[in-house]
Amino acid sequence: MARTDEVLLSAYQDGESGAFDELVRRYAGSLLGFLTRMCRDSQQAEDLFQETFKKVYEKSHTFKGKGRFKSWLFTIANNLALDHIRKAGRGPNVISLEIAGGCKSEGCCKTTAPLPLEDSSLPSPADTLLLTEQKARVRAALAKLPVNQRTTLVMAYYQGMSYKEVAEVKNCSLGTVKSQMYRALKTLSTLLPEMMGGLE
Repeated sequence: MARTDEVLLSAYQDGESGAFDELVRRYAGSLLGFLTRMCRDSQQAEDLFQETFKKVYEKSHTFKGKGRFKSWLFTIANNLALDHIRKAGRGPNVISLEIAGGCKSEGCCKTTAPLPLEDSSLPSPADTLLLTEQKARVRAALAKLPVNQRTTLVMAYYQGMSYKEVAEVKNCSLGTVKSQMYRALKTLSTLLPEMMGGLE
């Protein structure tokens, strides 16, 4: 049976260097994807990924098993990303739709249709052009969301985090996360009514 994140970190704290390497491998895809969507710059995302795990390495002794490692890890990554965005003097053009997943947050998909317009069949040239235009429109709409709403949407929709996990990462209440998600989706449904028609 695979060891939990918390067990791996504890093993690393006890001197098992390979346990740290396993944590890096375990979160390589999801964390790098999160940072790429936040920064819209793959090189910067890779730099922040390295910086995140550098901080995990340096501060591993401060994690005492209270809460989940995933929430702690994404808190570090989110803070680094927001610091980068502030220093760059621009809002994050957050979400790349090239890597998409369904929303796993409570209640989300009951009221909104999935944002990604993916199709497993091979699209025609006309379909490809339409899909490209739709993605561009969605990215433009997402860029208009306030930073707090964008980050909540990235975590809950694209990272598949529960609202409780998002609240832990952002250090806010569950109600705040739900409110941010609701407002973000409401704004998108206004900007993109034909794509966000909703599912009953």
